[in-house]
Amino acid sequence: MTTPLSDPPPRESEATDAAYHAARSAYEAAQAAEDMVQIVAPDGTVTQPELLPDIETRLGLYRQMRRARHFDERGWVLYRQGRLGVFPPYGGMEASQVGTAAALTRADWLFPTYRDTGAALTLGLPIARAIAYWRTSPHGWHMPDDLKVLPFYIPIATQYPQAVGAALAERRLGTRNIAMAYIGDGGSSEGDFHEALNFAGALNAPCVFILQNNGWAISVPTRHQTKATNLSRRADGYGIPGVRVDGNDALATYHVTREAVERARSGGGPTLIETVTYRVKPHTTADDPTRYRTDADNAGWDARDPVLRLRTHLFSEGLLTDADETALLADIAAEFEAALAEADGYPEPTPEEILDHVFAEPTPQLRRQREQITAEQRALEARP
Repeated sequence: MTTPLSDPPPRESEATDAAYHAARSAYEAAQAAEDMVQIVAPDGTVTQPELLPDIETRLGLYRQMRRARHFDERGWVLYRQGRLGVFPPYGGMEASQVGTAAALTRADWLFPTYRDTGAALTLGLPIARAIAYWRTSPHGWHMPDDLKVLPFYIPIATQYPQAVGAALAERRLGTRNIAMAYIGDGGSSEGDFHEALNFAGALNAPCVFILQNNGWAISVPTRHQTKATNLSRRADGYGIPGVRVDGNDALATYHVTREAVERARSGGGPTLIETVTYRVKPHTTADDPTRYRTDADNAGWDARDPVLRLRTHLFSEGLLTDADETALLADIAAEFEAALAEADGYPEPTPEEILDHVFAEPTPQLRRQREQITAEQRALEARP
């Protein structure tokens, strides 16, 4: 039987077993020792009060995190009901996605990975469109014309060089708009990641790179794919700033991202931000993570829940009450159900729609393919 890539090496003796666990502990200790920006600790206490954003921003971030969490939870239910396709959950990573995307405006570009539905929703992607996308419906393939969000990238790291191109285009047009691209720890081992950082650094592109280190590249733990314990230092090789932040602290991720965005807008060039978080959920709704990780791997992360952390802070500061939260959750649930009804009402796609939005102007090949599909459809309909 083939051993999963993420499994520890076969242990032939107690000595080998002990050596493996010692190496793992050393890696995790080294990672924890690295400097990391944090404003709110896991227990909700403030560690750097001078960096706290204003009350409106804190409440806004909490609302967006709750919206993202609700979509993730309902996505699981819809998948089990056969009303959503295979979906990559992001529960437990809301601070990493919401805190970064909240630093943008609708005039900026967002290049998400397949796991960044929460970031896209934060910037303004309609919930109904997101549902349609994960139903593989063409109604979800085309993003709103007034929103510069690219469809969720399934290939790994290809979005990074493309984000640099979008950023340079905005500069050429004379705007102050920037581009933000997401990637995971596994994606940072891809060539496109390094080429994009070099490209952006050399040309001083107004771009912000978000590296969400959630500990896993599908089934491969970070410690197996690199000896590096601080991935933000990869920025050093390209002469750009690199920042490491507690990715489960929404206020900290917002703070460092806002600084990077303003630096990019002002001509200061790109920044790489490593948000240290954890993928507590499976890789996708079709994944069984028990095949490659144990309870020991997940230990302690539930206590670092990003939504609970910000909630605890807001309650301790008297900025949120039980009544406020009850009303907020009811409003979010109603918003989602209305969007679900809208998505359910979208007409069934036609076969020809698979060719839409491939190019701005259809190529001769696409025209011929459309004609072929149309002819085959008519032939089917003409059958007795």
